[in-house]
Amino acid sequence: MAETFDVVVIGSGPGGYVAAIKAAQLGLKTAIVEKDKRLGGTCTLVGCIPTKALLATAELMEKLKDAKEFGVDVKDFGLNFLQAYKRKEDVVAKNSAGIDFLMKKNKITVFKGHGRLAGKGKVEVSGDKKEVLDTKNIIIATGSVPRTLPGIEPDHKRILNSDSVLRLETQPKSMIVLGAGAVGMEFASVFDSFGTKATVVEMFPHLLPIEDEDCSVEIEKAYRKRKIDFLTDAKVEKVEKNDKGVKVTIKKGTETQVLEAETLLSAVGRSPVSNDLGLEKTGVKVDRGFIVVDNMFRTGEPNVFAIGDVITLGNGPHPALAHVASYEGVVTAEFIAGKNPQPVNYDRIPSATYCYPEVASVGLTEKKAKERGYDVKTGKFPFSASGKARIVGESWGFVKIVADKKYDEVLGVHLVGPHATELLAEACLGLRLETTVEEIEKTMHAHPTLSEAVLEAAHAAMGHTLHM
Repeated sequence: MAETFDVVVIGSGPGGYVAAIKAAQLGLKTAIVEKDKRLGGTCTLVGCIPTKALLATAELMEKLKDAKEFGVDVKDFGLNFLQAYKRKEDVVAKNSAGIDFLMKKNKITVFKGHGRLAGKGKVEVSGDKKEVLDTKNIIIATGSVPRTLPGIEPDHKRILNSDSVLRLETQPKSMIVLGAGAVGMEFASVFDSFGTKATVVEMFPHLLPIEDEDCSVEIEKAYRKRKIDFLTDAKVEKVEKNDKGVKVTIKKGTETQVLEAETLLSAVGRSPVSNDLGLEKTGVKVDRGFIVVDNMFRTGEPNVFAIGDVITLGNGPHPALAHVASYEGVVTAEFIAGKNPQPVNYDRIPSATYCYPEVASVGLTEKKAKERGYDVKTGKFPFSASGKARIVGESWGFVKIVADKKYDEVLGVHLVGPHATELLAEACLGLRLETTVEEIEKTMHAHPTLSEAVLEAAHAAMGHTLHM
């Protein structure tokens, strides 16, 4: 008699493998199905991890450019492009191997092959051999792939996407980056630091358009200082390839201009992977490729759940972020195990962009808070007034707190500057605990630290900044 699993997870990205681990820890007999040769999904293999490995190389390049100011004479340095890419692959391999270890540690059975629903309580795996798994619950965590725009289909030589840009064998001399979200901004930052001439094109009025407008304006100042060209409110009319590279026709207002570069990177979002999952004969509802779920990630088919980039909750765009998928995986596993978890609060999703300088945020922007009807107060403190920022030689950017005047509750925290993505953790915890500005102001921060900027922003929101 074939064994029956309590949970079978399809997809081993940060949503899938975390859901599997949590389910196993809760005493559920768990299996995971992955069609790739390695575990980890987009984030580990062609997303967060390799991109941030390249960003680490880029950051070191920026530090070396300023080494003389710190009293360090570096007579000769330059980029070894192939070594940077090799190191990136070494980091990826170690992270993927770590997930393999976690599967063994938690006694999760791994099946390699393409997984699809094959009737009630059954998952068919097509790999080296075809087999059917019996299970009480199924979690679909198949993630997403780079979105393709008509007329800008990647050939992975001249026109790249966020996957193929990680497989380059030679450094391009110039690159047009289409899209100024986190992915586009990070790659523009990386390749500028590497010495590639980067130009960013964005259809919205600002870079990083989902961030607080003050943050967008600040990163635009930083990119101008770095001499990274960008066009906002710009629409791509046509892309042409030739022997030398690409020609991109841009329309901005009533004016048209042509940009030329060796490569074009399309970074215009991601599309869900929901095809060929055997959903047609089930109650699973699909909306524009996204699987529709409720706040406990149940689909329309009993005992079939979905999490991560592949889903929509039916109330607007779902954040395609690794940490969101992981959190949803934990909630789903706890729900299956009967633990009555709290729904995810999507107002408190942290956002992190690892360009130089970094941008990070959690909670409501000033604009969104006002749209929600709050009487808003804000406090801002620049890193130019921070002793520690001067010490590390990175004094651009700021911390901004958005709060409700009536109850003093912190509604959002927005950062641009050194280690902003790490400093964000204090704000995430604060919003989770429904903190007030006064509580942050009364919390002693160590000196000298970058985190003092959060304290000073709280002082500013209360109307009495100390160090500015």
